[in-house]
Amino acid sequence: MSQTRDELCWMTISEAAPLIKRRELSPVELTQAHLDRADAVDDRVKAFVTRIDDKAMAAARAAESEIASGHYRGPLHGIPVSLKDFYDTAGVRTTAMSKIFADRVPDEDCTVAASLKGAGTVLLGKVSMSEFGLRGHPTSLFSIPNNPWNLNRSCGQSSSGSAASLAAGVSMGSFGSDSGGSLRNPAHSVGIVGLKPTFGRVSRYGVIPCSHSMDTTGPMARSVADIAALLQATAGHDPHDPYSSKEPVPDYSANLNDGIKGLRIGVPRDYFFNKDGGADPETLDLAEQAIDVLEGLGAQVKEVTIPSVADVRASQGVIMISEAFAYHRQFLRDRHDEYGPVKFRFMLGALYTAEDYLQAQLLRSRICREVAEVFEQVDIIATPSMPRPASVQGDMGHPFSSLGGLNFLVVFNATGHPAISVPCGFTGEGMPVGLQLAARPFQEAALLTAANAYQQSTDWHTKHPVL
Repeated sequence: MSQTRDELCWMTISEAAPLIKRRELSPVELTQAHLDRADAVDDRVKAFVTRIDDKAMAAARAAESEIASGHYRGPLHGIPVSLKDFYDTAGVRTTAMSKIFADRVPDEDCTVAASLKGAGTVLLGKVSMSEFGLRGHPTSLFSIPNNPWNLNRSCGQSSSGSAASLAAGVSMGSFGSDSGGSLRNPAHSVGIVGLKPTFGRVSRYGVIPCSHSMDTTGPMARSVADIAALLQATAGHDPHDPYSSKEPVPDYSANLNDGIKGLRIGVPRDYFFNKDGGADPETLDLAEQAIDVLEGLGAQVKEVTIPSVADVRASQGVIMISEAFAYHRQFLRDRHDEYGPVKFRFMLGALYTAEDYLQAQLLRSRICREVAEVFEQVDIIATPSMPRPASVQGDMGHPFSSLGGLNFLVVFNATGHPAISVPCGFTGEGMPVGLQLAARPFQEAALLTAANAYQQSTDWHTKHPVL
């Protein structure tokens, strides 16, 4: 093709896939373009922690050969992707950004990696994250990534490298994980799309655990259509994952362009749009403008209330940290000096009692009931993704600071509902912010239709940082 390297790197999956299918775009050319761009910009962005250039090029050549012989696997065939360094990859180190796992090389692919490989993707390498998926920068092993829109800003937590790789144009798709907002937070911070599917929708087998009752694996990309393709390849029951759902998997792309006329959208303004509550007014205004766009597309917008939403962060925090401590207990006892600051959050889990955990679960049950009642009135809930744009790099606060204050994401971790962040504008300082949409359990198709309708009516997702 006649495109430059950078033009190839800014293509979406949905733009590249038909060209690859028609053999007008070579997977080898596309993969090499991404590796070359990573050479040019990733020393500043620091998205990758492990690159596998030779394996990537071999996979790209294999994809090209298969397609040439008439064996096209689908819209991900020949597409370069990355994986959060949480996902086990056979023969490629998986460290969770910790000295604890510095030399860990799995023998087997996790289910998501195997599914993506089966769909014909080209794995470029493993990308950065918060250590073991929890707040507590710096990590004990690698450098954290810088925000491509402003290298002095954070990429959010904890799927930060996945977000950075997409915003920097060094990957076309990625997978992260979300136990407390870790897909949607980075998506908001760098202006890309991040989907937390319904709990149990995508297998977690072979993904290093954080919180067994909240961990959710999901896709990140630069467009909603790309998210649909990535979810299609990975959703479904996995007998290896005891939490994996047997709910049938629909065609996520079939109704993507149906529009949202008559869709009922609930907006809980009393908590999520309270300008006296500590949120950045500009961020809230951009989310309000995005909701106005949805209303202009034919959606019916009404105010709703989730009475206990202000308490959900405490409940989610106790549950998540208690469950994380259960996994890390042995390591903390024998190798505590190999952790970064995140160890203080894990150690907090040792102080919670069974009563604390039970009370947190009772509050969680109340939140689940309240959100379910809202979804009896509406089809979608819309909020800002985060209270403010990405923070200054290094200004992440004390490891315990995330246990209090505003949080717009964790409610849907506690309830298990699917939620997505789509870019909805830029602040006066040029930092992207996101709109969060949530739907009923296993209604990802409706969620993607709503998000796509918004994205097709705006151009925020088409803007790229200059590096």
